[in-house]
Amino acid sequence: MKKLLYLFMIFLTLAACGNKEESVDSLLEKGDLSEIKEKKAALSAQQKELNSKIDKLNTFIEKKERHDRALLVSTQKIHDTVFKHFVEVQGNVRTDQNIIIYPEFSGVLTNVYVNEGQRVSKGQRLAKIDDGGLSSQLAQQETQVALAKTTFERQKRLWDQKIGSEIQFLEAKATYEAADKAAQQIRSQLAKTVITAPFSGVVDNVIADQGQVVNQGQTQVIRLVNLSDMYVKASMPETYLNSIEKGTEVNVRLASIGEEYKGTVRQASNYINPDNRTFDVRIAIPNKSGKVKPNLIATVEVNDYTNQNAITVPESILQENSKGESIVFVYEPKTDSTGTAKRKIVEPGLTYGNKVEIKNGLKEGETIIVEGAKSVRDGQKVTYKN
Repeated sequence: MKKLLYLFMIFLTLAACGNKEESVDSLLEKGDLSEIKEKKAALSAQQKELNSKIDKLNTFIEKKERHDRALLVSTQKIHDTVFKHFVEVQGNVRTDQNIIIYPEFSGVLTNVYVNEGQRVSKGQRLAKIDDGGLSSQLAQQETQVALAKTTFERQKRLWDQKIGSEIQFLEAKATYEAADKAAQQIRSQLAKTVITAPFSGVVDNVIADQGQVVNQGQTQVIRLVNLSDMYVKASMPETYLNSIEKGTEVNVRLASIGEEYKGTVRQASNYINPDNRTFDVRIAIPNKSGKVKPNLIATVEVNDYTNQNAITVPESILQENSKGESIVFVYEPKTDSTGTAKRKIVEPGLTYGNKVEIKNGLKEGETIIVEGAKSVRDGQKVTYKN
């Protein structure tokens, strides 16, 4: 309505001006082209000037109406809440039961008893190496042991009856013990020709072929993996020594298989790596599905700070004034539906996700402006929606 009133007044002014000058219709009747062009130029200049004045008036009207109109905002009431901050690092999935088995005896690999992917139990036979005649030596030695034992037992009975000399008894005893020890050594060597599983797990790879010559401690024979006891190993900067310990809450994300886990730190190392000033943490992770494999890259979030009674606000509503201070706007009600926006200087703490901990400047029970916070001014009239 105000705009229409101003335009009506302007048109009245134009009409009054037109009465003082020769009318357009009379000029057109005369038909003088030069006078018509002059009239057009004069009217165009007047129109341009009037348009400029109209724009100024409209700007003032809109600014005044905007100032008087209540801005629609959304609000949120502040309550004490638990705030947790997590620090993110990269880690690797590992298992202590992931080994390559090397032979303890040199010779020809005569038998491989397992296949790749096969599940085996601790102590189960995996492969056999030719013993190179050790079985025959053991048989001969056991015969000598039997003879030495019989001789020793007879000498002992005689000695118990005070018959014979002590030296005969001692010689028989020494001969028997030496023969028995020699047999035990051969048995020990013979046992090394059989490769057994040091723990229960899955045969991941059969590396050596049957009939191949293998060397003690040098030739790779079988890789054995147990995927039931998996953990993530990550390196933490030494600045977190006081805040991260055994039992600290963690989140683990394995992006390559789309899995996420919540857990705790199983072990925090007591050793600081002098090369990068970090210490290691281990986080146990379940693997019921068997998808988790050694050496997968893991994203680890470790809880380094917790406040049980924190005031938090959305990070998006924080602003800075010209002094670099952080500010938020709180809602102060005037009526049931309207109120004013009041600017408050706050002291922000840590940020995690989209939440910022506020250490000072706000208190429980106050109402903050969320949507529209970047548009309001201190003292502006607002109306809210929850």
